[in-house]
Amino acid sequence: MKTYILICVVLWAGISCSSPSGEQQSAGAQDTAATAAGEPVMRLVSFDPQQIRNVGIEVGNPVLQNISGKLTLQGKIDVPPQSTISLSFPLGGYLKSTKMLPGMRVRKGQVLAELEDMQFIQLQQDYLTARAKFELAENEYARQKDLNQSKAASDKVFQQARAEMETERILMNALARKLEVIGIAPDKLNPDNISKTVPILSPINGFVSKVNVNVGKYTAPTDMLFELVDPKDIHLALSVFENDLNALSVGQQVTAYANADPAKKFTAEIIVIGKSLTDDRMAEVHCHFDQYSAALVPGMFMNGEVAIERKKALTVPEDAVVRWENKSFVFVERASGNFEMVEIQPGTVTDGFQQIHGAGIDAGSKVVVRNAYSLLMKMKNTDGEG
Repeated sequence: MKTYILICVVLWAGISCSSPSGEQQSAGAQDTAATAAGEPVMRLVSFDPQQIRNVGIEVGNPVLQNISGKLTLQGKIDVPPQSTISLSFPLGGYLKSTKMLPGMRVRKGQVLAELEDMQFIQLQQDYLTARAKFELAENEYARQKDLNQSKAASDKVFQQARAEMETERILMNALARKLEVIGIAPDKLNPDNISKTVPILSPINGFVSKVNVNVGKYTAPTDMLFELVDPKDIHLALSVFENDLNALSVGQQVTAYANADPAKKFTAEIIVIGKSLTDDRMAEVHCHFDQYSAALVPGMFMNGEVAIERKKALTVPEDAVVRWENKSFVFVERASGNFEMVEIQPGTVTDGFQQIHGAGIDAGSKVVVRNAYSLLMKMKNTDGEG
């Protein structure tokens, strides 16, 4: 008897396991075929009538209605190229000292670092030597000019003296300009104050965003030592869907705030609306802040609210829209109890209704308008089990 019971249990277990395995192989084959054919896998989920009643799922139609209010956009603080300065040095040298750290504020003319190298000494020596030779050539020219006027010296000797003076003047002025490029004032240079170090000065009032050097490092003329940002032209770059572009115009006011502190508002004005779209069908809108604040840091994520005029749009209750993997979706009923998750582009929210736009969705579509997240949870659980 025990042997008989054991045989029955084994047979029952084998039958139970074989059927799901076959179904999984069949489903796997279908998914593979769909992938091989290059077709997107449909995001489907099914509920029986009892489950629909228990969960409280309701289906309705999108409504075409006038919407107005605020268009909420996302973006980040940006700095235009003309306000970002990559600072290098025209001559190579060893970094002797610096106290700069990212985030530090700097003034125009402030010393950011000091470089040290033998060629700095050589350049100053060459300039002082050229200046001395020019002074000698200038005196000789003046002497030859007086002699030439009294016919005590030939015209050829006078012309040679003038050519020598001009040659020394050119050399002296060229070396003076080189000294100015590395931050040394040639008119203040004399044999007693030759320096082996040169300062790197800030060209703007702003703050340091990057420091790419350390003490003792040799820097080449092509190396970027510091990156500075001029905060006066800092602005807000917002992303807007293609369908909402017509609601925006240059000059519109924007109220911006960060997720970390929504109560702190910043006002800005739209200055540029992008004319190109990304692969996600989005354009970039640039806004200039009315007043700069130290709390606005480049790269910080921000929200922007823009007041828009009334227009006709397809809307659903806010509960109908679900978020998954940073995208927005609604569930469309394809048959009784069978729902497909369809990606949409969300728009303005007015009085609890969300503006939407999605391929194949119109006023006649049957959309889940209540407890849509229950469908999302079941779909994710089903995917996890598979």
